[in-house]
Parts: sequence; C-alpha cells; structure tokens
Amino acid sequence: MARRASPDRLLPAKAQATLRRAALLSALAAAAWPLQALLISWGIGGWLSGAPGSASLGVAAGFAAVGIARAGLDRVAARLAFRAADGVIHDLRQQLLTREALRPGAGASSAALAAMLTEKLAVLGPWITRYRPAMARTRLVPLLILALAFYVSWAVGLVFLIAGPLIPVFMALVGMAAKEASSRQMVEIGDMNTLLIDRIAALPDILLLNAGDASRAAFEARAEGLRARTMAVLRIAFLSSTTLELFAAIGVAMVAVFVGFSLLGEVTWGSWGGLTLSEGIFLLLLAPEFFQPLRDLAAAWHDKAAAEAVADELDALAGDDTAPVLGQGAQAAPLAGPASVALRGVTVLRGAQRLALPDIEVGPGESVALSGPSGAGKSTMLDLLAGLLAPAEGQVVVAGQPLTAGIADAWRARIAYVPQSVHVPDMTLRRFLDPHDSGADLNAALRDARAEGIVAALPEGLETVLGETGAGVSGGEARRLLIARAFLSGADVILADEPTADLDAANGAAITEALVALAKGGRTVIVATHDPALAAAMGRIVPVGEGVA
Repeated sequence: MARRASPDRLLPAKAQATLRRAALLSALAAAAWPLQALLISWGIGGWLSGAPGSASLGVAAGFAAVGIARAGLDRVAARLAFRAADGVIHDLRQQLLTREALRPGAGASSAALAAMLTEKLAVLGPWITRYRPAMARTRLVPLLILALAFYVSWAVGLVFLIAGPLIPVFMALVGMAAKEASSRQMVEIGDMNTLLIDRIAALPDILLLNAGDASRAAFEARAEGLRARTMAVLRIAFLSSTTLELFAAIGVAMVAVFVGFSLLGEVTWGSWGGLTLSEGIFLLLLAPEFFQPLRDLAAAWHDKAAAEAVADELDALAGDDTAPVLGQGAQAAPLAGPASVALRGVTVLRGAQRLALPDIEVGPGESVALSGPSGAGKSTMLDLLAGLLAPAEGQVVVAGQPLTAGIADAWRARIAYVPQSVHVPDMTLRRFLDPHDSGADLNAALRDARAEGIVAALPEGLETVLGETGAGVSGGEARRLLIARAFLSGADVILADEPTADLDAANGAAITEALVALAKGGRTVIVATHDPALAAAMGRIVPVGEGVA
C-alpha cells in the first residue's frame, strides 16, 4: 500500500507560520497546568496542616491568574487556527474554481467538483484547527509531566513511561485503517453527488418513461452505500477512542492506587524519600493531563486521515492533463490588428485520438459557414479560434499574429460568442445586454438583432430578471438577445455554434437575418451549422471532413 504524503502540502507558507504560532500558544497553555496542579496541592496540603487563611487565598489567586492566562492563550490560539483554516479553504476553492474554469474538457464532473468545493474541502477545517495544536501539545506536555513525575516518584514516572507509548502505537495501527475508510467515504460522497445531479438533469425523461421507481431504487442503493462507508469510519473512530480511553483510565487508576496505598503507609517504595500528601495530590492531578494530549491527538488523527483523502483527490484534479483555456479569463483591452483568423496545420487531441482540421483563412468582414457532419470538428474549430482550446499541433492566427496565452484575453475582448445553450446570469436584461453601462442605444441593437419583439413580450421589458437559466425566453430568443449584445459590444468577430439548431422557421430566419446584418456591417462572422439556409446566407462555405469532435 503506497504511503500518502502529508496534507501539509496544501498549506501555503503564511498559513503554516500562523499555525505554528497557534500550536505554540496552545502548547504553552496546556503546559501551564502543572503550575496550577502545584498550587492546588500546596493549598490542600497547607489547609490540612493548619496554614493561615491568607496563604490559601494567595494560592487561590495564583490558581485563578494562571487559569485566566491559559484561557487567553487558548482563545488566541483557536482564533489563529480558525483564521488560517478559513483562509486555506477559501484559497483552495478559488484555485480549484479558476483551474476548472480554464479546463472546459476536464475530467471532473460538475457533481464531483461541487462535492469537492462544499463537503470535501470543509473536511480540512478540523484537521487544520485540531491536528497541529494537538501535535504540539503532545510533543511538550507529556514530556514535561513525565519529568515532573519522575522528580516526585519514580514509580509514577515508570507508569507513565510504559502506558504513554501504547497510545501512539495503537493510534498508528488504527490510522492505517482510518485512511482507507476515509478515502472510500470520500469517493462515495462524490458518487452520490454525481448521481443526484444526473437524476435531476434527467428528471423530465424519467417522468416521461415512468422510470421513477427504478431511479429511486438506484438512489437508495447509493445512499445505503454512503451510509455503510460513513458507519465504517465511525466504527473505527469509536473503536480507537474506546481503546485509548481504556489505556488512559488504566494509567490514571494505577497512579491513584499507588498514591493511595503510599499515603496509607501500605507501600513504602516508589518515591525518593516517602510520599507526602501534597506530592500525592500533585501526582493525581498530573495523571489525567499526561494522557489528555495523547487522546486529543488520537481524535485529530482521524481528521488527518480524512484530510489526506481530500488531498489525494486534489492532487488527482491538479494532475488532469486536459489542455487549459488560453489566458486567464480576465478583462483586457481589445487586441490591435485586423479582424482576421486562420488555422494552419492544426490538429487536436480527443483522448487518444488525433483530429486533423482543415486550414482556413478568414479576412476582415468575411462571413463563413463551417459545414459538415456531427463530430467532424466544427465546434472544435470555433473553440480554437476563441482560445478556448489549445491545438496539439499547428498554429491559430488571429489579428495577424499567433494566438498565445499572452494575448488570448485581449483577443476575446473582440469576440462575441453565440453558443447553442445560452447561459443568462441572474441580472436584469438591460444589464445583461450592456454589462458595462456604455449608454449605447439598446433599442437599435435589439431591432438589428430582430429581438425587439422579445423584450416587448416580457413583463417588465428591459428590467426583467431572466434568472440563471434564462427563464421566460426560449433558446432561439436567448440567442437573438446574444446577437443584440454583439451589436452593442462592438465586437468585430462573431462566432456562432449551431445558432439555428432546434428552432422553428421564424426564429431560425430571424437569427439568419441578424447574422447577415452583422456581416454587412463589416463584422467577421463564422458559424458552425447544419442549416443549409444559414450556410447559403454566408459569403462562403468551408467543408469540415469526417473525424472526432
């Protein structure tokens, strides 16, 4: 079984420095307990020996002062740890979203990505906030108490020395099983999310085919699998907790028995000159705290196992070799140069298969239809021209220069893209059409796009909020609104992917007229289409051969 690397690799240097401070403060707070125990033992011993009340008050005041200091240190340590955890999880989510947004063909499904962003990354929180402080306390407090115990009684020190290492040994044995159980649980969570999203997407078909019972049975089976994986993790956690508590309880009991019989005079060995009442109370107060850091570390060990499983999944996502989108997707000034594009000797990879695409040269103001069977590579050519896909071989030339990551954002500032499935954000139609509030004439753009009737039919006109899915307009109407946005944006290169697909004759004709109007206005228009009427309306047709898209 391969040994996993520590999830510490997920922590940036700043977070590691913060967690080191938190761990140090937590360890110092825990290390102050022997001082409180000493004060309690002195106070009780003095009270029983008839010491004046002022001495007891002084002991109580000292105990309270140390307790307040410990509470303050713990509070600061917890605040630092939680702040570091929030920052790390936030940064990982941002990095993951950015990376996946620039990899449109990445292997991670939307369901798996959603599970990682929500449930799985949240697992890192307990590991960050608990494991490091627990490890720091374990490295300091047991050794300090062991030294103090040997100073007072070699027998108690020997009990600690024998019982203490049993906890880490058992913790390591259980940890191996916990890692595997946590990994299986994380996989099951991802599968559950994937199934749920798939079923929601297919809900109309499920209802149409009367397949509700079968779908429900599959979902119940997956839910049962997740329950079983979760219970396996909990069983390991409860088993390890019970065993560790047993070791700790036996150790504390042995100290209590030794101290009790020593104070009764039944045991005369095990100390350096006879055990006093104060020393016995001191040892009794130290015993639970000797084991407490080890118990805390054992609990945090399960958090570490879960974090390792998440870290491995993040490594797998980062190792996806899908070619990223060129550029960063940031706003940029439009690229200078002619509104021309070209593909020269371009091939792309689709899995293990290589697809060769035809060479094309499109000059400023030209209108071109890419025509061919499904799977021939028409949509792929549009993605290449927009910098949404990098070629395996060959060259994409835009505005007279090779398309690279350095100019991709500036090139896309000149492009208007009309996809088959239009995503309308949750904003008003006015803001969607003119996101930068340029003050352009929206009515003229809608008229040129043959879309003025769409707005007139909406309940609040341009102030209508269409929502995330474009509710309130059909697919064809949404594409016409995108074309209106192209008129408004001043984009001089229009890329349209099957803009008339699945539309009635009226909507298809309106979109064709709008694209022709864009071309007559001097824009470069390139469409991928099966529609012979749209293809005929363009200036020329470029056939795209058989292949894999």
